[in-house]
Amino acid sequence: MSEERRFEVDLSRLEGFEFKVDFGLEGVGDLVMDEPEPVGGGSGPNASKVLAAAVGNCLSTSLLFCLQRAKAEVGGVEAKVSGVIARNEEGRWRIRDMNIELEPEVPDEYAAQLKRCSEIFENFCIVSQSIQQGIPISVKVLK
Repeated sequence: MSEERRFEVDLSRLEGFEFKVDFGLEGVGDLVMDEPEPVGGGSGPNASKVLAAAVGNCLSTSLLFCLQRAKAEVGGVEAKVSGVIARNEEGRWRIRDMNIELEPEVPDEYAAQLKRCSEIFENFCIVSQSIQQGIPISVKVLK
């Protein structure tokens, strides 16, 4: 029996290339996204940066969850996501790759837990694993 959890995010154009993102979460404000200049005004992150944030967040929380389950003390967790946007064979811009560096604050006495979690945590990140496997996307333009 398969288990599914559905999610939805609503976007509305404000002006120019600025969009308001409503996550449908009570008490959580909207996110404003925008394309950088010269196309947009740069008033918020663009889709590539939001995708990078989603990957970094998912990997960070997967590592943190593993460490907590292993009873390791964890202070902060820092993540740095860098990527490259380049043209593909058809000359269209695509995210070519992303590199993620995670730096959890874990006392030395939990080195074994950190080592073990470092080996397995990526398999539990929904976002990065879905991207690597290729997410089927269906698009409809409604009138």
